[in-house]
Amino acid sequence: MFESLSQKQNIDNCANNVGAFIQHAMNPARHITKHEWFSSVRYKLNQVLSFEGLTLGEDGKLQKTSKASTIDEASARASKLRESLINRKVHADILRFCKEELLVDNYFHAVFEATKSVAEKIRMKTGLFSDGSGLVDEAFSFKSDIPHLALNSLQTESEQSEQKGFMNLLKGLFGTFRNITAHAPKITWKIDEQDALDILSMVSLVHRRLDSAIEAKKIYRGKP
Repeated sequence: MFESLSQKQNIDNCANNVGAFIQHAMNPARHITKHEWFSSVRYKLNQVLSFEGLTLGEDGKLQKTSKASTIDEASARASKLRESLINRKVHADILRFCKEELLVDNYFHAVFEATKSVAEKIRMKTGLFSDGSGLVDEAFSFKSDIPHLALNSLQTESEQSEQKGFMNLLKGLFGTFRNITAHAPKITWKIDEQDALDILSMVSLVHRRLDSAIEAKKIYRGKP
């Protein structure tokens, strides 16, 4: 394959057909059931292509970008969002759920995966199986029963207000970002790097609060 592409490039005196081959091979329609493979290969390709001033988008099309001149520069560009998140000292779960290949300027899926991680952590801490606002109500509601999770002792009006506010924050997070990204195609839901950083920082705060939440139902189960 290398020899064939090399000969074609030498005959044409340009890399147009090599580029066409990459776009054909990386057509997303060919890899519908291999999303992780596609993301991983695109990440590796972009590290090499950056030296030629090119990048391969999620749509499988080559686009022009500024040239990288060193290996470190190419790697840094490919994981730019990840580095920014590390500098912000985001919660480790943000980075765990947002694999590096998803962060190659892929703000849409980075936000989607991060918000999914919040629901997953709530389910893991409570044993519940629901999702979205229903999961939030089941996990944190305290009107008629001891909640599964509590941010505090819920003894004062201020503490109860904090619990209710956190519930609203979670519902807003799911409704504003997770539900939209789950149902809207990427092309119709624009998100830039700054938006992604701010959203992921907020999700990081949510993770820290969940980590410190009291598993009240387990502690008080069976007590009057």
